Amino acid sequence: MQLEDRIFTINDHNEFERTALDVFSYQYDRISVYREFSDSLGKSKEKVNSLTEIPFLPIEFFRSHIIRDKDEFDKVFLSSGTTGQERSKHYISDLKLYEKSFNNAFSQFYGDPSEFLFAAILPGYIDNPDSSLLYMADKLIQSSKNKLSGFYNFDDEHLITKLKNIRSSNSKNKLIIGVSFALLDIAEQHSIDLSDCIIMETGGMKGKRKELVREELHAILKSAFQVEKVHSEYGMTELQSQAYAKEDGIFETPSTMKVMIRDIYQPMSYVSNGGSGGINVIDLSNIHSLSFLATQDLGKKLSRGRFKVLGRFDHSDIRGCNLLYS
Repeated sequence: MQLEDRIFTINDHNEFERTALDVFSYQYDRISVYREFSDSLGKSKEKVNSLTEIPFLPIEFFRSHIIRDKDEFDKVFLSSGTTGQERSKHYISDLKLYEKSFNNAFSQFYGDPSEFLFAAILPGYIDNPDSSLLYMADKLIQSSKNKLSGFYNFDDEHLITKLKNIRSSNSKNKLIIGVSFALLDIAEQHSIDLSDCIIMETGGMKGKRKELVREELHAILKSAFQVEKVHSEYGMTELQSQAYAKEDGIFETPSTMKVMIRDIYQPMSYVSNGGSGGINVIDLSNIHSLSFLATQDLGKKLSRGRFKVLGRFDHSDIRGCNLLYS
């Protein structure tokens, strides 16, 4: 079985580790930036035999370098960024692989996307045609069999009426996904019964609002929308997989992804359960760019591979997604 196909057939940790090591070897050979970075750490291909020995490339390299294994590509996703800020560039060699990845992740946590009503409230992303989140939302909407699925305009004076129509529809699975500041603005201006809907925030105030702790944000959304839980999505421009939290901001990863929490004082060491540090992400779906990324997010390691996002390192660049603190 080819390496690209193996990514989606992983059943346990041992299979994940074997596949990850093979992906590391593949990328070490084909991506010169990563090979030079690994060699600078004394981590040549022959010296890496476990997940904890794999070098994780700082995610900032996606702003300053072209990171891909071949010249041909289908799409370049760009981070949102702020005016004058260098944006991350993620070269996608095969959009079908990206679609397979996010459909795989969604299906593992929620089921068949075609059986869902998707309502996407993503101001700030709608104007960025190079947003990976916008692309994912659009494809999920297209896969839906429900005629109410679509992008919902945050500035639409009829938005609340449309949300009520979603509430009254007979669809079994209703998911309203929105950037945090938009959901918060709606919640502060309206109280609307969405109790049979999944409310999912993607993180990010995009400079529109003061950052809130995740618990505070979720408390406001729960009260306004009359839901018991608020779900969260953890993804970024530089990844092709997403983690999801169904409750209390406790994230779980799909079979293509694993999060490791690095010690902030010893970056090649990792904390035990209950410890906090920098979030390293293994995303095997990124086989044609880079699967081993050291992010600027801070996280807490929980049991069974779960994690929480605590915020970001001081002085790191403001990003469009996942700027919540919990």
